[in-house]
Amino acid sequence: MKLCIPIVLVMCIYLSISDSADLDGKSLIIDRKTATTFVRLHAADFSSLTAFTVCLRAASEDKKSYSLLSYAIKGSFNELLLWQKTKSQFILYLSKQVAVFSLPEMNSLLRHICVTWESKEGEITVWVNGRRSARKVGGKGRVVRGSGQFILGQEQDSVGGRFDASQSFVGEITDVHLWDRVLQPNEIELISQGCYRDGGNIIDWGSTAFTTKGNVKIKDNNDCTL
Repeated sequence: MKLCIPIVLVMCIYLSISDSADLDGKSLIIDRKTATTFVRLHAADFSSLTAFTVCLRAASEDKKSYSLLSYAIKGSFNELLLWQKTKSQFILYLSKQVAVFSLPEMNSLLRHICVTWESKEGEITVWVNGRRSARKVGGKGRVVRGSGQFILGQEQDSVGGRFDASQSFVGEITDVHLWDRVLQPNEIELISQGCYRDGGNIIDWGSTAFTTKGNVKIKDNNDCTL
């Protein structure tokens, strides 16, 4: 566990408190497309979500489609999917495609991405490095059902499996968090700066258990303001 102490606006200092075997301060590196390399995040149990904020940092030079985060349940393999269709086209799936965003091109520089959604009005917003997109509407009245599996590096065509190498992620990914609410803009800004203390209550990069398979490298990532 680490404490992040904000100074002014964008600078923070990390104080190491313990040396636990988790992903806090770590990045996952996947350097080739395969159908066998992935990371499973053992998220906290939930029955359903009527709102969420999911955040992560990622970098990739891949020009083909790939999954940034895949959540599948029985009968709905794209129950929640963050999908990079092209270097500049980002799609949110909630069982089916609900919103398409044109964003700055993904490249080899780590960027911070947050997606917020709430069911009542179906409002969806994407944030890149603390700057928000235009709001869109999709998935109104839907819920994200529980008892599924979260996978990094692959898109699931069955729960926890049937991966397609052509859709796999190649690059670096870190700081994955998921909350069961829509975070406020100031919270997302602090998260993008690396200066938000509380991790997600469903997925917390600093405490959520994980399992790696295949060619996944775990490297230190000590930059507070990626």
